[in-house]
Amino acid sequence: MLGIFKKKTINLMMPIEGQVIKIEAVPDPAFSQKMLGDGFAIKPSKGKVYSPVRGKIVQRFPTNHAIGIESTEGLEILIHFGINTVELKGKGFKNHVDVGDVVEAGALLLEVDLDYVKNQGKSLITPIVFTKRNQLKQQRINFESIKAREKCGQVTIK
Repeated sequence: MLGIFKKKTINLMMPIEGQVIKIEAVPDPAFSQKMLGDGFAIKPSKGKVYSPVRGKIVQRFPTNHAIGIESTEGLEILIHFGINTVELKGKGFKNHVDVGDVVEAGALLLEVDLDYVKNQGKSLITPIVFTKRNQLKQQRINFESIKAREKCGQVTIK
């Protein structure tokens, strides 16, 4: 019975190659003010998006710019590629998963044409948000340039 209060530590793989930045630096108040949850963001240098955890796809926006994953431990993660990219209506995005798919950490989720997104005047900065506010106990993220599918940090949830 007391196991429900036990903390779980989850290793995160880097979902996109690039520079990790603080969520407060995202040029959108919904993310920088943590209205959707805490997390971090990435300035991508490549357009492939991978799953940061083993889990299930629980949300995929029709415009393919955002994907929700629930890890096997119950951590809910939103990967939102770019800022205002919903306005692109799916152009420049190629999806590789559907809601209900179970994915391994490092599985390819999405491919993005970075040049197209930039040429449309959209920011490439990609928030990675832990959406259950009361679940997150601690996050330790490496704020540096990291290759995709390498360890980028840990989160502890209750």
